[in-house]
Amino acid sequence: MTAAAPAMGAGATTAGEPKVNWTVLLLGFAGMVIGQFMAILDIQIVASSLPQIQAGVGASADEISWIQTAYLIPEVVMIPLSGYLSRLWGTRNVFLASCAGFMLMSVAVGLSGSVEQMIFFRAIQGFVGGAMIPTVFAVAFTAFPPKQRVTASVIMGLIVTLAPTVGPTLGGHLTEQLSWRWLFFINVPPGLLVLFLVGRYANFDKGDPSLAKGFDWWGLALMATFLMSMQFVLEEGSKNDWFADDHILFLAVIAAITGPAFVWRALSYYNPIVELRAFANRNFMVGVVMTFTVGAALFGGTFLLPLFLGRVRGYSSAEVGTTMVVSGLAMFLTAPFAGRLVRLVDPRILMFSGFMMCAWAMWDAHAVTTEWAFWEFAGVQALRGVGVMMAMIASQQVTMSTLPPHMVKNASGLVNLFRNVGGAFGLAILNTSLTTNTALHMSELTQNITNSNSGMVGLLAAMQERFAGSLDPAGAAMKAVYGMLNLQATTLAFGDAFAMLAIGCAFAAFVTLLARPVKIPTGAPPVEAH
Repeated sequence: MTAAAPAMGAGATTAGEPKVNWTVLLLGFAGMVIGQFMAILDIQIVASSLPQIQAGVGASADEISWIQTAYLIPEVVMIPLSGYLSRLWGTRNVFLASCAGFMLMSVAVGLSGSVEQMIFFRAIQGFVGGAMIPTVFAVAFTAFPPKQRVTASVIMGLIVTLAPTVGPTLGGHLTEQLSWRWLFFINVPPGLLVLFLVGRYANFDKGDPSLAKGFDWWGLALMATFLMSMQFVLEEGSKNDWFADDHILFLAVIAAITGPAFVWRALSYYNPIVELRAFANRNFMVGVVMTFTVGAALFGGTFLLPLFLGRVRGYSSAEVGTTMVVSGLAMFLTAPFAGRLVRLVDPRILMFSGFMMCAWAMWDAHAVTTEWAFWEFAGVQALRGVGVMMAMIASQQVTMSTLPPHMVKNASGLVNLFRNVGGAFGLAILNTSLTTNTALHMSELTQNITNSNSGMVGLLAAMQERFAGSLDPAGAAMKAVYGMLNLQATTLAFGDAFAMLAIGCAFAAFVTLLARPVKIPTGAPPVEAH
């Protein structure tokens, strides 16, 4: 199928190439980018406001975590499925349906009176909104002429990295100034703008109804079962002691069975839900590994810092948001320069440099103490933000530039899927690390303290004197000392988690060297959308 007339005007250049109607193309693409920003933002916008939501709907500590989990699990099914739906119905129709459903479910979540209602509507919101994320990638690599694809890639990289970073910031301030319900109501005004822009200007391609014949229902069932089981295990495993929990073990076995079965079905069926043959392309394979690592670094860093500030420093939602803004600002300022560099420098060099900068930043955070606050984290966030943006933009070029046009829509879904799965994998490992290492460091600290330790004897005496007016001064003193030790153990565990991210980023930096050289085209004719 060819690019539609609104994006490619009736006029022609001297070389016979379709003339690009830039006003229509940019307005349509802008609408899609805004929708993509909303969908990715909603993953993290609740992160700093979960206590307020918990109080508002009367949820337990276990239930409230499902506000994020319920969004992510169905979303991973729609992301790869969106490529097939775009080819079947056309990109514009899929995006409009996704945005309308996302807005409707946002309002339903905001109006929910119980945690069960919230989880139900949040799951539907994640599923329908998932289509807005990968379709933008496909448009950037099919509707734009080759010379301008880097610019489109920069915009996408900015959205993908900035949205989850500013999510806790925006969410914290919205909750404090208005209420937690506005975390969801806020989607309505930009959603209406998206519906107008995409409906009016984003007619980039036409659907192919013939794809509906022989729809692979078995492939869809296997893919959905595999992805949702895997996502649940990654999201909930660390909270439930992994395979010691029967539900986690059962779903892990289901994922281990349905995963290979889905791959076999996708490779053997004539009309597969997801086209996996893109993995035969070496740069795509390397790029997917990079995207997986970017997801872990991006979501992992965005997860660790707010958690540290709330758990160790006792920051409010707004204070967490203000501290987190440095990373987003660094990404925003880096994007234009990264876009220029990717045209001038081998993208593999940029990927290597970006991942090494992330590794350096995370290793610096390894030395975190209980006194670290805004300024101590500012340098770490700035360096990490610059590195993530450079690695993201360069990896997009390496991953997508060498694929034939007819593979782009499916490949964009796979790229976004691996970024989200990388984020889930990173969070699972970091959560487990925090729990395990906090207990380990606590054991080490208490073992090194004996009854004959003069420092501890003096500290307990001072604490007992301080709590002399209480019913049990000795007990209150012991509790206070335990709290101090636990705070120190928690801080050391956060340092270990930052170090894990550093090692992962450094490993990814060297994997980038396996990619083949990519030359960014500067004068090729526009690629037709398939």
